[in-house]
Amino acid sequence: MNLVVQKYGGSSLADAERMRYVAARVADRRARGHALVVVVSAMGDTTDALIALARQVTDHPEDREMDLLLATGEVVSCTLLAMALRAQGVPARSFTGAQAGILTDRVHGRARILRIKPARIWQALEQQEVAIVAGFQGITAGTDITTLGRGGSDTTAVALAAALGAPMCEIYTDVEGVFTCDPRLEPRARRLPEISYEEMLEMASQGARVMHPRAVELGAIYGVPILVASSFTDAPGTIIHGASAMEPTNKVRGISHDMDVAKVTALGLPDRPGVAARLFAALEAAHVAADAIVQNASVHGPETDLTFTVRKDDLQRAVAAVEPALAAVGARGLQTNEALGKVSIVGTGVLNTPGYAARMFRTLSEAGINIELITTSEIRITCMVDRDRVPEAVRALHAAFELERPEALGT
Repeated sequence: MNLVVQKYGGSSLADAERMRYVAARVADRRARGHALVVVVSAMGDTTDALIALARQVTDHPEDREMDLLLATGEVVSCTLLAMALRAQGVPARSFTGAQAGILTDRVHGRARILRIKPARIWQALEQQEVAIVAGFQGITAGTDITTLGRGGSDTTAVALAAALGAPMCEIYTDVEGVFTCDPRLEPRARRLPEISYEEMLEMASQGARVMHPRAVELGAIYGVPILVASSFTDAPGTIIHGASAMEPTNKVRGISHDMDVAKVTALGLPDRPGVAARLFAALEAAHVAADAIVQNASVHGPETDLTFTVRKDDLQRAVAAVEPALAAVGARGLQTNEALGKVSIVGTGVLNTPGYAARMFRTLSEAGINIELITTSEIRITCMVDRDRVPEAVRALHAAFELERPEALGT
């Protein structure tokens, strides 16, 4: 079976006309001899509209009910696409995440896939039908509907590709691939023909929204190459896979940024074993992921200050989680800052090769952009800066590393 797993984002399915266009694309691919599983997101801004509607009803919607509400957006998409395909003479069958056999843990709003039992998907494929699956959702052992969090349809698609043994997962969106930076901020940004899982994971984790980090992780774990391409054009897109150019001259592959950052600083923590563990255990219990974590000596004696960052949307949950832990250990207080963003240079070898960190810091300094916090990995250097200066920082770094030049990318 020549199996293809595709995913179409919300902008690709924004209205009836776009839905019919995607159906025609799928029908054409099927006519060329492929068996297709198609994962869909909610149409356009449906998810945002449902969230806004819930908040008109109550200031504190319950997580279980929110998951059940938000899952309806993808169900609408998958049923309409199945109808559009049938109207074009193509047999198709729609499935919710539960019907597709996607089993998750019980964490509402950010559930993780535990396993997939795709018996009904295989049945549809054996009957020569296109299987249309609602992304972003699954079901618990207790039969509660869950959602997978931001970018969840990407995760659904790659997970299904892995479970079904597909040779590749194709992600279709409103951009023509992975770029050296966000082309909306820097028009000279260039499309990358290919990028490694590790580099894409860092870019996605640091704000590049073209792919969700969990989807890239799954691709790397199960060896599923991922094509990111546009549903609006026939541009070749970007392949995310396990290898990149050997020893490139310019090790920086891209500049990522994130405006959804909040900084939390715990002041005057006792400098003794177990305090940090208690703090982050509270975050874990609240299902809040901390990103950058920095601990430094305090000028107030045998104390320490500890800073970490979270998504801005998670700030209130993070504060509510850690405040009791801070009170229990006798910390002096808590400070937060929601006016930050982060900008990162990403590429294999950037941290271990002399000159890249210096050039990054010098570039920001020459632009008059102050650095609030610095974090690194083996293939990334990230600076926290004032949110209003992030677009300027992206453009300055893109120019400093000459990413607009084709030879800089090895193309």
